[in-house]
Amino acid sequence: MKRIALFLVTNLAVLVTLSVVVHLFGLNRFISAQGLDFGGLIAFAAVFGFGGAFISLAISKWSAKMAVGARVIAQPSNSTEHWLVDTVARQAEAAGIGMPEVAVYDSDEVNAFATGMSRNHALVAVSTGLLQRMTRDEAEAVLGHEVSHVANGDMVTLALIQGIVNTFVIVISRAVGWFVDRVILKNEQGPGIGYYVTFFALEIGLGILASGIVMWFSRRREFRADAGGANLAGRNKMIAALERLNALHEAPHLPERVAAFGISGGRNAGWRRFFATHPPLTERIAALRAASAAQPAMRRQLES
Repeated sequence: MKRIALFLVTNLAVLVTLSVVVHLFGLNRFISAQGLDFGGLIAFAAVFGFGGAFISLAISKWSAKMAVGARVIAQPSNSTEHWLVDTVARQAEAAGIGMPEVAVYDSDEVNAFATGMSRNHALVAVSTGLLQRMTRDEAEAVLGHEVSHVANGDMVTLALIQGIVNTFVIVISRAVGWFVDRVILKNEQGPGIGYYVTFFALEIGLGILASGIVMWFSRRREFRADAGGANLAGRNKMIAALERLNALHEAPHLPERVAAFGISGGRNAGWRRFFATHPPLTERIAALRAASAAQPAMRRQLES
């Protein structure tokens, strides 16, 4: 879960920071005493919305390392690290991507995550808890899942979706802020206190709500990453890894900033499911089992 939560928090922080800079330097020329230039607002929102998302993507590896204290394996120092680097290298080659940085971070939790700017400049990190509490077959499947996230370009797609969401948040928050300032508070002198208070509050609130769209995307991509892990490591290994995760903990405890980039998922219900980065592990296991059962039937159909 680490990957997406870190990205979302970073993106929101970047977006708010950019908004402060814009107003300090008087770049909000789309609002004046004459009214609201809606076309200018949309152009501004698109530039800053996508800019915020891609800045977050560009610093995703650095911020992930800082968040969990991950140590990149420059030179393997023991047999476990050798196995870890060799496994990721083999899977990366099979997936057709550049060799990711491989890192380990200290945590009793069984988890792993992948992030990075592109398919060929990624980071795959695993917890010490995973290396200690999973078999190598299970750990291999988890690594395959994370390498699949990289190969599928999930981070870049996430940034594009976040850019679209950011654009809508910026436009709506500033348009409503202008309405409150001009129509309700009757301010005729350009942006006033009503505008600033309204748009800052809406930008944060709508940004949090809009993250539900990104979370939905994240949940859908988990099924595809599981399928990729099954292809790279073996379907039985992938199922065994998810079953082990399901048995080990009720819910993930990764830092919120990086929660959505991990392998595990909790048992969220109700409104919490709307903001969940991962579907329930039981659903992911069922999906893999269903795909496995469907393959012999497809083969028989093709042969007939």
